[in-house]
Amino acid sequence: MPAATPLDAHLAHLAAALPPYRRCEPLLARWGATLAQRLTAGGRLLVAGNGGSAAEAQHLTAELVGKLRDDRQPLSAIALHAETSALTAIGNDYGYQEVFARQVRAHGRPDDVLLLLSTSGGSENLLAAARAGREAGLRCWALTGPAPNPLADACHEALAVDSPDSQVVQELHLVSSHLLCEYVEQAMPSHVGPATPEHVEPALPAAPAAGPVRAGVEVVLDGGAGRPVEA
Repeated sequence: MPAATPLDAHLAHLAAALPPYRRCEPLLARWGATLAQRLTAGGRLLVAGNGGSAAEAQHLTAELVGKLRDDRQPLSAIALHAETSALTAIGNDYGYQEVFARQVRAHGRPDDVLLLLSTSGGSENLLAAARAGREAGLRCWALTGPAPNPLADACHEALAVDSPDSQVVQELHLVSSHLLCEYVEQAMPSHVGPATPEHVEPALPAAPAAGPVRAGVEVVLDGGAGRPVEA
């Protein structure tokens, strides 16, 4: 019998993770409803991750600030790792462990939401961010790999993908991000419509009738006889 190809092996790992993942639907729906309520009320979502998880965090914020499907008001969501000048300054001055925590303390307000993504659940800078978030009164959530893990324990709630394969974990984190946005948009108040109303440019005043065009500098002098003299 031929050996399994990398595709076969990957799909087998993904298929094994899907049945337990289905149990995450109530959690995602509840998170979506919470985000819809808090973000439309003026709250903010802060998101962070490292490496591939950083890319997925930024994907999520793009969908919330933009849209997933239908037009709606933009929602405040910030990927902390995308602020490169702040990230490198904090890392240089305080150490890489603090790159997210300091931003959480700067931007987070009570009742905002902090979402941290990690396949291992053990990243020190995310653990520091979770501690900073809880101290500042934020609601802290995590997307992780198999639980128990330190990050899941440090947050109020966690969606833990039950797979030993970090690639599968990241792929289901992406599915989670899309579903979370779907539930947010479903739960948004019906009166909250598009925040990009049609913009009508004001009419410009009509240009004055064109007169003679003169080049250079014109000086008008009184020639003494009531006749202007041009120089």
